[in-house]
Amino acid sequence: MESTLTRPRTYHVRTLGCQMNVHDSERMAGLLSAAGYVPVDSVPEAVARATPAGDGGADVVVINTCSVREAAATRLFGNLGQLAEVKRSRPGMQIAVGGCLAQQMREHIVERAPWVDVVFGTHNIDVLPVLLERSRHNAAAAVEIEEALKVFPSTLPTKRESAYAAWVSISVGCNNTCTFCIVPSLRGKERDRRPGDILAEVEAVVADGAIEVTLLGQNVNSYGVGFGQRGAFADLLRACGRIEGLERVRFTSPHPAAFTDDVIDAMAQTDNVMESLHMPLQSGSDAILRAMRRSYRRDKFLGILSRVREQMPDAAITTDIIVGFPGETEEDFQRTLDVVEEARFTSAFTFLYSPRPGTPAADREDQVSPEVKQERYMRLIELQERISAENNRALLGRTLDVLIAEGEGRKDGETNRVSGRARDNRLVHVGLPDDLAAEQRPRPGDMVSVRVTHTAPHHLVADSAFDGDYHLRRTRAGDAWAARQGETGSAGGGVSLGMPSVRTQ
Repeated sequence: MESTLTRPRTYHVRTLGCQMNVHDSERMAGLLSAAGYVPVDSVPEAVARATPAGDGGADVVVINTCSVREAAATRLFGNLGQLAEVKRSRPGMQIAVGGCLAQQMREHIVERAPWVDVVFGTHNIDVLPVLLERSRHNAAAAVEIEEALKVFPSTLPTKRESAYAAWVSISVGCNNTCTFCIVPSLRGKERDRRPGDILAEVEAVVADGAIEVTLLGQNVNSYGVGFGQRGAFADLLRACGRIEGLERVRFTSPHPAAFTDDVIDAMAQTDNVMESLHMPLQSGSDAILRAMRRSYRRDKFLGILSRVREQMPDAAITTDIIVGFPGETEEDFQRTLDVVEEARFTSAFTFLYSPRPGTPAADREDQVSPEVKQERYMRLIELQERISAENNRALLGRTLDVLIAEGEGRKDGETNRVSGRARDNRLVHVGLPDDLAAEQRPRPGDMVSVRVTHTAPHHLVADSAFDGDYHLRRTRAGDAWAARQGETGSAGGGVSLGMPSVRTQ
């Protein structure tokens, strides 16, 4: 039986879901670090006892859940079942469940999995360390769910997953009423941060080594409504352009109904705002958009894309599409295919519709059969794969600036490549010669200029270094990454991202 008295108590945060959840997990990690816990990756003897259950070897395992997908609860309780066996053999281990599914299920999580120690919601991330201590003291589960946000997450301590890139939240919650979405009831009404607070955080993460920032919100381009400032999001983008040392700015996600030309102008005129845009379509049928309560129509959506490409011809535009929404006919689906063909998306996140309890669409009687949904889904995938392949093939021979990332390429070790993202957020695998000197090998956070030599639907390959066409620019972000490795003794952080390979919505 192992004692933890000779070492600090360790934690491991597992993230299920969207970028907002990833950012929340960084807050959870920051809170635990501030409370005296340490990331498990920094304690080799703890890492050595890790199991396939995904515990990381930690004393405290936090699962940050998502509620968007139908299989979310099944996945959570499957994970919890595996962790139960680990907990029985690891005295003092605690399991905490947070995020959207925790906000929705509350004490029912403990009823189904009584070995869970803590349940907390999306509105009270700040109480996680207190709940862990309360559960230990009382030898009983601590469940605490707030109905409204009391502490803005961005005021909490943060342990960023990446040394070279950062998420910065500009708002939380959502004021839209899409009939398929449960997020507003779990995240609450939209609340905007003041611009000065956002810019101060951006400056802080840049000072800490980051050279890329992604601005986060459920609907970023409605930013400013909360404090009565029209054009606030465009102004924020321009202000980010004036921050010294910030090389790349991205944002997610906008809503087509509120997307305005001043944002397009700001994107095109601000050097460090990247030529990439995620614009959720959901459906190409006006009838289905109306049933979804999406307050835009096909022509408005395509008009936005046209104006973006007028100012940024090389912009990479991605999207979300739901297949099989209740009442979707073959004609409706064909209209979606028509929009996809015309829009020429770089890639699309495609989802099979699944009813979420508590949403209006879940109660409709005209649900589309699983067989029809699956057949349509495969047709959409086939179309988008062709378009993605054609779009990427057009980049053959193009020289790109690639920000090297950590963990983007699963086969990098086998192929002697490193991977990263181009300005437009395309994934690029960069070939490195075997005899490349150590000082010429890029680190995560460094920039390389390379030429595209091969393409595939979902990535580009740049093996131009074999022909001598390779330029490395070492950055302070790469320095920050290297310094972090010296501190932790490993390439990993305390926060991990888990995403399902089959998507449903």
